[in-house]
Amino acid sequence: MRKQFVASNLSELDAVAKEILEFIKEQNIVAIEGKMGAGKTTLIKSICKELGVHETVSSPTFSLVNEYTDAEGGSVFHFDFYRIKKLEEVYDIGYEEYFYSGHFCFIEWPEMITELLPENHTRIKIEVDENEERILICKY
Repeated sequence: MRKQFVASNLSELDAVAKEILEFIKEQNIVAIEGKMGAGKTTLIKSICKELGVHETVSSPTFSLVNEYTDAEGGSVFHFDFYRIKKLEEVYDIGYEEYFYSGHFCFIEWPEMITELLPENHTRIKIEVDENEERILICKY
C-alpha cells in the first residue's frame, strides 16, 4: 500500500502526522528516510504530538534511542542510526526488544540497518521540492 502526503509548511505537519498515523494503522515500525535537514525529526515530533507524548522529542543522535510515553502510558521509541559504524552497535542496544515490543518505533536513517528491519514495517521517504514543500511518500 502506498500514499503520498504534502506539507507546504510546518503548520501543516500536524495534520499530515495525523493522516500518516491513520494510514499506517497497525504498522508500528516506521522507517523514515530523507536527506540531512529534510525534516525527519520534525515529522517524528509531530507524530509524537498526535500520540499524546508530552516529553521533549529530540533526535537521539548519540544515544541511538530515546523513549517517550504516549497518552495511554505506552512507550514510543525514537531511533537515529546516522552515526553507527557497524551493526554490532545496534545489537548492543538490544534492538530486537524494541522492534518486537509492539510499541511504535520511529527510525531515522534506516538505510544503515536495512537487514535488521522487520519484514512488516512502513517506509516514509521525505523529499523536499524546489518550493521547500515536504513530500512524504509512505508505503508498506
